Amino acid sequence: MATGEPWTGNDRGHNDQCHARWGASLNRSTAQPGYLDEWYYAQCGGCRFWIALSGQLGLDYGACTNRASSFDGRVRFEHDGCVRFVGREDGSFG
Repeated sequence: MATGEPWTGNDRGHNDQCHARWGASLNRSTAQPGYLDEWYYAQCGGCRFWIALSGQLGLDYGACTNRASSFDGRVRFEHDGCVRFVGREDGSFG
């Protein structure tokens, strides 16, 4: 990291540790028993209120900005989801 510049989080070891810690708080995991097929199309990364983080962590994680969601203001995995999902009008993801 250059002196005087903001840290972008582009450190693989740090990112892997974050992914492991944050993955423990998933609301919905495609690997969990009882995962519903319709949840696949209502993942955070496709929600209009999900804003990706910058740097490498932003490839998988973003902040929820939906005040109606219990996850408002929290970092969420792009493949997680909640009952307050609102799809993007353009159908984009991530």
